[in-house]
Amino acid sequence: MLFKTRGIVINYIRFKETSIIIKIYTEEFGLQTYIENGARSSKGKNKMALFQPLTLLDLVVYHREGGNIMRLSEIKCCDPLTDVPYNFVKSGIALFMSEVFNKALKEESSNESLFEFLYQSILYLDQQTEHYENFPIQFLLSFAQYLGFAPSEAREVFAQIEEFQLLDYAKEDEERFDKLIESPYHKHVPLTNGQRRRILEYVLLFYRLHVDNFGELRSVSVLREMLVG
Repeated sequence: MLFKTRGIVINYIRFKETSIIIKIYTEEFGLQTYIENGARSSKGKNKMALFQPLTLLDLVVYHREGGNIMRLSEIKCCDPLTDVPYNFVKSGIALFMSEVFNKALKEESSNESLFEFLYQSILYLDQQTEHYENFPIQFLLSFAQYLGFAPSEAREVFAQIEEFQLLDYAKEDEERFDKLIESPYHKHVPLTNGQRRRILEYVLLFYRLHVDNFGELRSVSVLREMLVG
């Protein structure tokens, strides 16, 4: 059957000569995988720009319960990102978020509040003109609330990473870390570059403890170099 839904592109892989397989987080069906035949050919109906990570889409999809890879009937961009694709730092953050989504999103069912949070977070990143260097950390902390393991304070994170001997933390980071936990996106928390890199590492280690097979993220090494304020 055909259904309408909004979707957030997570990533895609090439398939055969001209096709792609796309992973999309949908409003109606949660995490889904679709095949688009001929997407990489000059005659393809849908252009590859529609399948870049974090693209926000309006979709008409074929869906059946228990299906593995399904098909797209109609696809269009519903909220075009005007800065993320052209801003070097924001593009790096978008790749990081895409990798986090790929590791942490597992539900194949509707979760409208989570979908709306992710959707609005992407729009916020696109529209923000300054002070978005802390956004990856604040996003991870907010996302953890929807995943069910958000820390209430920095000490909670420090205690867990210390228990598993993952990292020696810097006690002087605690106050700034607490501020980030308490603050919404729009509230800027001043950090040194060193604090920002260390706190990002603490939060990623916290995710590794709570998300199965989260592991290392390839995008982090580049992100660390870009997040300067």
